[in-house]
Amino acid sequence: MFNIRKRRVVAAAAALTASAALVLTGCSGGGSEAAAEYDPDEKVTLNLAFWGNDVRAAMYEEAIAAFNEEYPNITVNSSFLNFPEFWEKRQTEAAGGGLPDVMQFDYSYLRQYSENGLLLDLSPYLGDIIDTEPLSENILDIGVVGDETTGIPTSTNAWGLYTNPKLLDQLGVEEFEGGDWADYDAWMKEITDAAAAQGVTIWGGTDYTGRIQNFELQQRAKGEDLFTEDGEPNFTEEDLAEFWESGSGIREEGTVIDQQRLEEIYPLSAFDSALTASELTWDNFGAGYLGNLGEGYTELGLVAPPVTEEGAKDLYLKPSMLHSISAKTDHPEAAATLVNFLVNSPEAGAAFGTNRGIPASETMLEGAELDPLGEQIREYEESISDRLGDAPPVPIVGYGSLEEKFRLIGQELAYGTLTVDEAVDQFFGELDVVLNE
Repeated sequence: MFNIRKRRVVAAAAALTASAALVLTGCSGGGSEAAAEYDPDEKVTLNLAFWGNDVRAAMYEEAIAAFNEEYPNITVNSSFLNFPEFWEKRQTEAAGGGLPDVMQFDYSYLRQYSENGLLLDLSPYLGDIIDTEPLSENILDIGVVGDETTGIPTSTNAWGLYTNPKLLDQLGVEEFEGGDWADYDAWMKEITDAAAAQGVTIWGGTDYTGRIQNFELQQRAKGEDLFTEDGEPNFTEEDLAEFWESGSGIREEGTVIDQQRLEEIYPLSAFDSALTASELTWDNFGAGYLGNLGEGYTELGLVAPPVTEEGAKDLYLKPSMLHSISAKTDHPEAAATLVNFLVNSPEAGAAFGTNRGIPASETMLEGAELDPLGEQIREYEESISDRLGDAPPVPIVGYGSLEEKFRLIGQELAYGTLTVDEAVDQFFGELDVVLNE
């Protein structure tokens, strides 16, 4: 096994990997203090920041208006940016100690900001200002870093297999009915062969060994997350080599779309270009797929991914996004009241629908009007309940760069410019840099 120096991922060093702008502010999340009583007569102003577009901004305006009907004393000033600019601004604010009171938060940044003491520990407010009854324990655990709750998920998604019923019908191939990875390979080959016989260019899918999530899925089937709570890798060179070698057959036989064709259609994917009949991805990608597929596409198939080991708890619910509070807010009780409303209220459910994913809270879900795809995703997440395990530890600082390296190596494997052994060496080299910088 590649020798990675053992150490804990601690805020003083690892959190600076992603951005030198993030500095330890010395703020306490207040986890040991009891939550103060909320004063309904106190007039306060809160700053709320989120990423999105004009459509999501209108939804927040609707939700805030409903919030102010119940809490007229709390003024909420909201602002939004696109995703990259949102985090650039947060990094600048973090360096100056001026984060917004309440923030829409992304899972991949939660550890980085939490370990730097930048986010309020919400534990004292759980079951009090923030209602926990509508949220399952698995959902609440997603927002825990160390022993502090620093984020409350607004919505969830899960890894799934999207299929294109229109293409399957055209080719005369039945829907994937489940099975292991060999069964999935055979099903994709049936599609590719059927298309070739009809003189059309359609593939069964893409090379799933290019996605770190599929490697994670197979590792979880063994009972092993990719990383431990301490941020140590939980897989070996042999594990990774076996995974990448498992894709050699579908690559060499032309079962999956070739890399050159993927480059030509970028930024669209093969699935939403109607060039492949299946795609393993997060279930909240469905609306984007339908939008890109365009006229003539009104539905998608959504089934469980292939099984690595029967009975394994390999799947989990991932937050589409969370809400967090700045550790330096002057109004923690009012901020927690706003978070509770945005996470739990039926009014928020009515405002957002499935824009932020399937609502994680039962009470917010009750207020949401689900479109057919949203209802399909909800039913899918219910259908995989037997495969749902605990969410893995919050991603390590630098996980995003590892995910991208995995993807780029997958491209080179598809082109044939790297051997599996060379690919493993490259990835573990990157892993060493991320963990020890």
